[in-house]
Amino acid sequence: MSAEKTPIDGSSSANTLLQLHQLLTSCSKSISGGNFSQSQTSVSKLINFLDSVSDASISELEPGAKENALKILSGIYEFLCSPSLNQENIDALSFELPKSASKFAGVSPQCLEISDNIIHRFIEKCSPRDMLPILCEALDSPNKTVQAATYVCPLISGLSDVFISLQRRHFEQIKVAVPVVVKVVKAISTESDYEDTELETLFERIVVNALSIQTVCRKLEDGENEKLQALLGLYVLQILALVSVSRNYLHFALRLASILPYSGISGLGLITGYSVDTMSHIVIGEDEEDCSSFSSHVYLGASLSVVWAQKHDEFAQAAKFDFDAIKTELQNNPTKRWQAVGMLKHVFASIDLPWEFKRYTVDFLLYITSGDISNKLGHNDCSLYMTSLFSSLQALTMIIIYASDTVLRKNAFEALKRVLGDIPNSQRFDILKALIKNSDSSSMVAILLDLVRGEMHRERILRTSLQKNEALEADSKTCQSTLFWSTSILELVESVLRPDTGGPPILPDNSDAVLSALNLYRFVLMTEAAGKA
Repeated sequence: MSAEKTPIDGSSSANTLLQLHQLLTSCSKSISGGNFSQSQTSVSKLINFLDSVSDASISELEPGAKENALKILSGIYEFLCSPSLNQENIDALSFELPKSASKFAGVSPQCLEISDNIIHRFIEKCSPRDMLPILCEALDSPNKTVQAATYVCPLISGLSDVFISLQRRHFEQIKVAVPVVVKVVKAISTESDYEDTELETLFERIVVNALSIQTVCRKLEDGENEKLQALLGLYVLQILALVSVSRNYLHFALRLASILPYSGISGLGLITGYSVDTMSHIVIGEDEEDCSSFSSHVYLGASLSVVWAQKHDEFAQAAKFDFDAIKTELQNNPTKRWQAVGMLKHVFASIDLPWEFKRYTVDFLLYITSGDISNKLGHNDCSLYMTSLFSSLQALTMIIIYASDTVLRKNAFEALKRVLGDIPNSQRFDILKALIKNSDSSSMVAILLDLVRGEMHRERILRTSLQKNEALEADSKTCQSTLFWSTSILELVESVLRPDTGGPPILPDNSDAVLSALNLYRFVLMTEAAGKA
């Protein structure tokens, strides 16, 4: 039952406390009397009164509002700790008071502490299994009148206490809470309206929350423990992504990194996606609805874990990553390298991450594609990874276009060329064609067409040398299977000069792309005329 918010009567704290005691007494009598309708009305009046006090104290519209808020909150806690208060009253108030108490958390550090105590009191006196959905519902109830970063802190700490207090079905119940927490923290961390101290308090609570799950894991038997460990791993990766997006907090990242080995996660498994897929299968199985609630930041966090290790040796040590071994394996194994490139698209494509992370990610990509990796391709087929490779390359083109740092743009372009060179000849043209057709930037289309022309020139030189060396005749079959010198090139030129939208390309907006397409067409004609194609 809803009611209009009850204004604070009078300006003195004495009048406010008197009104609180009257409302608490009314709630206690109606609940104990078994009158359901009357008890609902009494509780509703109490909650509206508390909301009016918290709103006034946060907005500071009334003199002495913060002092009143502290006294009111203290009065609530004293009431809940009263030996004469029966369980029936506590159970009835547990549905609404945790949410109202949390709204006071942003008033002052003292109010935050008392809000914590109130929620802890409910967890002590009520069933943890009942408190879990109550706290989740409170977390998932946005309220524009409160400071969200501090509002959720007591609720998240309450969940940490609940996790440890659960007696059975730990995995199933914690699995319900984790997506709720991630959703709320994601919404807060992507905003820029919060002070560093507020976000530090929030992430401190989140790290403790993850550690509470680790504590529960240690108490369980192998079967359920495996599931909860996998859930913990997915949770930590998502929080790591949010820490990176928010303020690049190294100290929180290091604490999260120390949890990763407990979930059986390896650095190589993270950067190739294997560990994420394994944990997701254990936690989610075939449930597509669950998959959507967990997948948003998991892969970003997995990719960022290796980037953090690239940035900070202490992160690699905390996570127990053998970083040199990871990079060597990726250099020597084309399949794992393609998987890693596909994972890095989550970093390249993120619009929330600081550019610093993208710079380190490009450096990592340059390292694993250094040397003569084309000789290590052998007869590998990257068909399974074409979609993810395309996404990563497309995200790299965005960095080339929009990065303000000249060195980053240059390195991203070099990484783009190396990844293209790492793709077998038979599939490289398809990737370049897709990048050109899906680019909205005339300058980027021009750059990609120039790369196509370079590939054609390289192929022509290779064909010429092969024809002069009969000993390499067998190898020439590989070159002959490429698609660069074919009618597909003319179709590619036509797609620029005669776009699908109809009519000629719009000039001067598309002048770079048109000029590059004409240069490519001229190159083809001249080569054909010279009989060298």
